[in-house]
Amino acid sequence: MNLSFEVLQVLDAIDRTGTFASAAETLHKVPSSLTYLVQKLELDLGVKLFDRSGRRAMLTHAGRVVVEEGRRLLQAAEDLECKAKRIQHGWETELHVAIDEIIPFDLLWDHVSDFYKLKLDTRLHLSKEVLGGSWDALLTRRADLVVGAAGDPPPIPNLMAKPIGSLKHVFVVAPDHPLASVPGPLTQDIVAKYRVVAIGDTSRKLAPRTIAIADNQEVMTVPTLEAKLAAQIRGLAAGTIPECLAAEPLSRGELVQKEVIGMRHTTHFYLAWRGDETGKALRWWVEQLDRPTLIDDVAQQRMMHG
Repeated sequence: MNLSFEVLQVLDAIDRTGTFASAAETLHKVPSSLTYLVQKLELDLGVKLFDRSGRRAMLTHAGRVVVEEGRRLLQAAEDLECKAKRIQHGWETELHVAIDEIIPFDLLWDHVSDFYKLKLDTRLHLSKEVLGGSWDALLTRRADLVVGAAGDPPPIPNLMAKPIGSLKHVFVVAPDHPLASVPGPLTQDIVAKYRVVAIGDTSRKLAPRTIAIADNQEVMTVPTLEAKLAAQIRGLAAGTIPECLAAEPLSRGELVQKEVIGMRHTTHFYLAWRGDETGKALRWWVEQLDRPTLIDDVAQQRMMHG
């Protein structure tokens, strides 16, 4: 076999750094050894991987394919190594926890503090995901545990999902928005004529999810729930928002709630992980967060902070 993990690492380093010399420094090798490996691979494969005519080493089309596919192989090898270590020692070397946008980090800091008191070597990685991005993070294995995954679970091998509560959504607009003065319940056709604001779904492989957005409706995309709420208060767009976030602006008259016929009002949330890769650290976190009232705690905290 002409390809090896060593030469794949070399190709990756050259592409990232731009020169053989920089790649050699990164890999703690001499440049001549990298040149030899690449030239031998080009000879064995019968293809040219780099265009060396310029100051930087540029990948050819064939080289780009080899590098991109090679990175997938390197990642798979790294994942396999981590999995083997989990099986051997029980405690994971790393744990990636993805948290849905609806969950404030303040709700987790006490658990993080307790986890570090265990004095493990497990490196903890916390990340934010939006809408279907939480499920996608589990599917693509960039997360070991997702907290607050929204909506129905997709088909993920060995999926374990525990309900942790639900939130009611309300459709709100600013008092001076055109929809505020429309009498009676709104139809979805009427709503579709106006701009809607949505949080950008962080899915990479799964199809992005949306809430109460019609086909061909003008959409403004923002990164957070707070930005979404601010856009609606300013009258820049209409849309749904968790009732716990809308309560205070509604009481101050900054927003007006409107009924929309046929709109889904409730979203269910889950704590989810893969049952085939459950190490001790993951089980610890599941034990801390596996409670059906977790989203109720989220709603209360969101209301406390306005």
